[in-house]
Amino acid sequence: MRGPGIDCVLTVAGSDSGGGAGIQADARVIGALGLHPITVVTAVTAQNTRGIQSWRPVPSTLVAEQLASVLGDFRIRAAKTGLLPGAAAVSAVAAALAQHPSVPLVVDPVLASTSGTRFLGESGIRALCSRLLPRAALLTPNWREAAVLACRPVRTYPEAEDAARFLGSEYGCAVLVKGGHAGGRRSRDVLAAGTGAIHWFDGPRIRTRHTHGTGCVLSSAIATGLAQGMELTEAVARARDFLRRALEQGAGVPWGPGTGPAYFTASAYGFIR
Repeated sequence: MRGPGIDCVLTVAGSDSGGGAGIQADARVIGALGLHPITVVTAVTAQNTRGIQSWRPVPSTLVAEQLASVLGDFRIRAAKTGLLPGAAAVSAVAAALAQHPSVPLVVDPVLASTSGTRFLGESGIRALCSRLLPRAALLTPNWREAAVLACRPVRTYPEAEDAARFLGSEYGCAVLVKGGHAGGRRSRDVLAAGTGAIHWFDGPRIRTRHTHGTGCVLSSAIATGLAQGMELTEAVARARDFLRRALEQGAGVPWGPGTGPAYFTASAYGFIR
């Protein structure tokens, strides 16, 4: 959509009080990559490096009001979703974005936290699949999320490719199944493009326990690339490079006793601007 001002990227996600994931991470990524972040908060969490102690959803009516406010005013070039706390929130997002079909959408299906906190139940997953995924340009599940959405095991790279193909065919969008939770010295992601082509992205695994928010960083970086006119494979490749550097930089940061975030500063990425 077009409006006054500079190019923006919309993120619809939860708030992370530790600043490592969700809205906070998305906004920092979008800004570091040179665009302006527009934020719609769907949930509020109390969390730190040790995990999530408490969380509450934002009422779906307020989610809808936030969306109406920003979509009607800013020049939003791309959007991404993260934590959507239930079917009503999913429906509010889908209804709002349906009015702006030219805005590419990246869906990061945050079904649960790594520590086990469940955000989206069965009715929410059904709404996600029926209302939002057919609208998406790209879906970015990890292995666990891909297994739930595709209703099949995803424990190997061939199974990840199979799930990516299935989900892409089922919902008519490109699918990036991330291999960050797999073992081994290499980290491999598989992209089933909308054309049916398969692209593998491969790189050395960064040895660090500070991996909080990696899915948020990757998906918001991809959305920013799409907003800047990049082709999908180019946007994914740059986002992976951005995340790799953030993991390397964050590995040596003395965070709390638990899992710290991938860390980055805009000045560390001279190739971006």
